[in-house]
Amino acid sequence: MSAQTGARKGKMRIYFKGVKAEMKKVIWPTKKELINYTGVVILISAIVGLVVWVLDLGIHRALSLIIK
Repeated sequence: MSAQTGARKGKMRIYFKGVKAEMKKVIWPTKKELINYTGVVILISAIVGLVVWVLDLGIHRALSLIIK
């Protein structure tokens, strides 16, 4: 049982070394870029929400005329 535990710890160590190496390669956005990206995501989410709401209203009204 202890051999399996030791092998598992070795694999985990290798895995986290790989994670650490990959995290060093990441190019993190600056604060200004992050704020801009966040604004774009909020704006697009609001636009998509508005489009879905308008489509929902249209479909609801069309169905209410047909089903009456």
